[in-house]
Amino acid sequence: MNKSYYSLGLMSGTSGDGIDASLAISDGKMKLDIIDNKYEGYSKDIYEEFHELKGKIHKIEDIEKFSKELKDLERKLTLNNSTTVEVMKDRLFKKKKEKIDLVGFHGQTILHLPEKNFSLQLGDAKLLSQITNTKVIYKFRENDLKNGGQGAPLAPIFHKLLINNKKLELPTIILNLGGIANITSVDKNNKISSQDIGPGNCLIDNWIRLNSKNLFFDEGGSLARSGKINKIILNQSLENFYDNQVSKKKSFDTRDFDLSFVRGLSLEDGAATLTEFTADICSKKITNGNVYVCGGGRKNNYLIERIKKKISNKIDTIDTLGIDGDFVESQAFAYLAIRSYLNLPISFPETTGCNNPCSGGELIGKN
Repeated sequence: MNKSYYSLGLMSGTSGDGIDASLAISDGKMKLDIIDNKYEGYSKDIYEEFHELKGKIHKIEDIEKFSKELKDLERKLTLNNSTTVEVMKDRLFKKKKEKIDLVGFHGQTILHLPEKNFSLQLGDAKLLSQITNTKVIYKFRENDLKNGGQGAPLAPIFHKLLINNKKLELPTIILNLGGIANITSVDKNNKISSQDIGPGNCLIDNWIRLNSKNLFFDEGGSLARSGKINKIILNQSLENFYDNQVSKKKSFDTRDFDLSFVRGLSLEDGAATLTEFTADICSKKITNGNVYVCGGGRKNNYLIERIKKKISNKIDTIDTLGIDGDFVESQAFAYLAIRSYLNLPISFPETTGCNNPCSGGELIGKN
């Protein structure tokens, strides 16, 4: 019998609003039991500091230029994560009288440039390990990039586990609507494939954050629903996107998309046009199979409606399977931490484009 490990996955998405934490016990293969999930929001100051700094970083040279600011923010983010680890350690001990074996620490992405074999996540794993006295797995994307991959998406092997464990009819697709949208497809032969497919929440969130006083996202898609899609701007922007080499990429950074084409529109009309732009791009990559949606974008009812209008597939939230769609990514990194610890592959040619299946993640802390 394979040994199982208690693993805590920490995930901070491109929205930069906080930490998703998930406790799981798994053997890194087929066994999986989710024990606990928790969301811990960043303070307003950290949220604003992250987005202001991220807005200044566009190329690798900017990392050195803003190194002091990045280090300061990294320490703050790490301390936030350490507090979350301590809370989850206490909750596990109260529930199971067990200790956490591993922490999968993804960190906060500040720049992802796979075409330059570069991806930087803010998070000091050494400090986190010292403060919490736990083994920490980090740098999940680095080995994949070194092996010719895009460094993303990394959750597909976990998505496949969920699909298989739920005994879903194949083919099945999991659509993750985070800041970036990506899909995992498992075909009738149980073969996996995945890729980033375009913007998820990033354009809509950025538009709302920059053009409203107190809002950070379009809750339920209500602003977009009340607006009017500017079809002339929409059609031109879609044509430009599909003609651009960016659309051919297998992995995206939020900087691959900008808001310039909706400049001058009202808050509502801009939200409506961006939502339609996002829905059109996402729908083009959805092929055969029932679709289950996870990530924050699944709560944007209007976005989901617009995607539904463009595809023939049955589409529903992953929550209908008894899986909390807010925590699929953090659960994935709990699972990936175990696989990394056991030197099992976490990325594959069919998921990230790497040359061969490869493990990833570095261990820091006592063995």
